[in-house]
Amino acid sequence: MLFSPKKRYVVQTLGSEVLRRKAAPIPAVTAEIRELAEYMYQTLRQFDGIGLAAPQVGHSLRLVVLAVPPESMSSPPSPGERELLPQMPLVLVNPEIVDRFGDIAVRDEGCLSVPDIFAPVPRPSRVILRSQTLDGGIITAECGGLLGRCIQHELDHLDGVIFCDRVEPDEKRLIESDMRRLERYGSKHQYQRVITR
Repeated sequence: MLFSPKKRYVVQTLGSEVLRRKAAPIPAVTAEIRELAEYMYQTLRQFDGIGLAAPQVGHSLRLVVLAVPPESMSSPPSPGERELLPQMPLVLVNPEIVDRFGDIAVRDEGCLSVPDIFAPVPRPSRVILRSQTLDGGIITAECGGLLGRCIQHELDHLDGVIFCDRVEPDEKRLIESDMRRLERYGSKHQYQRVITR
């Protein structure tokens, strides 16, 4: 009986230096970029996440894959939620936030690169996203709700920022020992989480 080779899905964890680097712009969408985007989406599915940035899979490039569930839509929804949630999964090439506004909302966040650690993060409730797509199109959308938060979280990764960096000092003290434990564990495992399927 023949067996197909197993595929490895790897996410970099806290302590990995690629997570602290400012990612490089993508000059052109090539076959390699499409392949990376597909790998990122499959990795996101395997780890049951809603967003993943290329540095999290070890590539310092400005590429993000989102799989925010359509049922997360706010009431009333932002224009970007109405436009983009039905298109999930969505690949963002060289995305940028061109404006942040609205009330500061504090919500618990987690991260595939910081497993099993959650903390409240203050972020603006709305952002204007501008991004290229894999097919060369341009998205410009006002995004709120979980989508807006996920965009801010993932684009932080492109600048070497992890959600723990945005946690208020009093709250950060509550997770510091867990973060140190994760880094110690990571140092023995190449700062990687691996699923083989």
